Amino acid sequence: MTGTTLPGADYLAHDATGLSELVRRGEISPLELVETAIARIERMNPRVNAVIHRMDESARQAARAPLPEGPFRGVPLLLKDLIATVAGEPFRCGSRFLASYVAPHDSELVRRYRRAGFVLLGKTNTPEFGLTPFTEPALFGPTLNPWDPTRTAGGSSGGSAAAVACGMTPVATGGDGGGSIRIPASCCGLFGMKPTRGRTPTGPDFGEIWHGAVVEHVLCRSVRDSAAILDATAGPDPGAPYAAPEPARPFREEVGREPGRLRIAFTDHPWLGHEVDAECSAALRDTAHLLESLGHQVEEASPELDGRGFARAFLTMICGELRGDIEEAETVLGRRATAADFEPATWALGLLGRASSASAFARAIRSLQRTAREIAPFFDRYDVLLTPTVSRPPVPTGALQPLPAERLLLELLGGIGSGRLLRAAGVLERTADKVFDFIPWTPVINATGQPAMSVPLGWSREGLPLGMHFVGRYGDEATLYRLAAQLEVARPWANRWPAVAAA
Repeated sequence: MTGTTLPGADYLAHDATGLSELVRRGEISPLELVETAIARIERMNPRVNAVIHRMDESARQAARAPLPEGPFRGVPLLLKDLIATVAGEPFRCGSRFLASYVAPHDSELVRRYRRAGFVLLGKTNTPEFGLTPFTEPALFGPTLNPWDPTRTAGGSSGGSAAAVACGMTPVATGGDGGGSIRIPASCCGLFGMKPTRGRTPTGPDFGEIWHGAVVEHVLCRSVRDSAAILDATAGPDPGAPYAAPEPARPFREEVGREPGRLRIAFTDHPWLGHEVDAECSAALRDTAHLLESLGHQVEEASPELDGRGFARAFLTMICGELRGDIEEAETVLGRRATAADFEPATWALGLLGRASSASAFARAIRSLQRTAREIAPFFDRYDVLLTPTVSRPPVPTGALQPLPAERLLLELLGGIGSGRLLRAAGVLERTADKVFDFIPWTPVINATGQPAMSVPLGWSREGLPLGMHFVGRYGDEATLYRLAAQLEVARPWANRWPAVAAA
């Protein structure tokens, strides 16, 4: 193939593994791939607002220079603008407070992406500090769903999901602290694996993030890309507080390997919310029938947990961690933060974190850890648990934001600076209830540290994606990858594209 770009149909026909094979065979150059991706960003991004910082010239320079002989040599990659730092490039985390901050070094995971041969192309949109399951930061504006621009792309890796769903790049990175890879994968019709806690590195700036709830990986279209990228990036870095169990073989070798007859439980009982849309329940039961047809033992069952207690503990943990983030940012920037530097809900959560006692924070962490202990025995009986990824099809943009009156109250109480008054008002609890109604399953699996994936197996009557959520035993991504590959063959999704991708 010749020319400065790859024809659109050819580019979309290949996943990252396929594009790297074209480079290896000399059929296309890394620079041609980069130019193709840049051209697609030029056309697609104004429609979805996925990419908020471009690195065109540095990507071109990297593509012209000798690249590492890694498994993804020459493939363009977009990075979520949260946790993943690139030396000399902005690192804003969706926040006005960090609007002028430039990262001093690459994060360890970014170094591994470079060693794998990826060419870094830009940064993608994220909600402020990655706090919400929708991507609507005041700093950059909302990311829109490529399947319906009136709907959410999910969050907090919504920018990455929208970019991949449009075919800007075949893969983009994400981080998952409460479902933030799986939720946007579901909303945008992608494959998204949350690896086991400690599987990918968090250094050099972090040991654990959100007490081990957060793990980074990618959103993509093929199971083999997810597995091969995890092979290229997994493993602890110096000073890591813990590491995931070593796999028996490379994850890429699990793709296509027979999963055997698995014991699979399924449930649409919402652990944290109150109700589940009928279309999500129907897609769940359709998936259960598909699994049965593939020879698996499938039955309805669910672990039991105190959903309200979990939600309260999870919110307490996030408030404390966020307050720490704000104060560390103050130190780095050399100035005090004010309410004007943040979105009202973010500032209010930080005030609650400041008002909370150390003992309340410790009790919340212990409560989350007890949840993991309570759920683990369930996986003595079952190999995999299946739920919908989210409780309903992608919601309209803005639907999960505080109501105007609630926002005004947050602004007023935030201006006063009283976490105690905010707690008494109960506004954040009502907002949190609305959010947990949308994501009643995913945050629990961040607390347990287990691997889980969203697989694009269902579609609503309006043609919107409905991801199915599979949870494996701690350390057992292998079973999930084997099962995902089997489902990818049984019900292919790679050739389903939103109309905007062909525009």
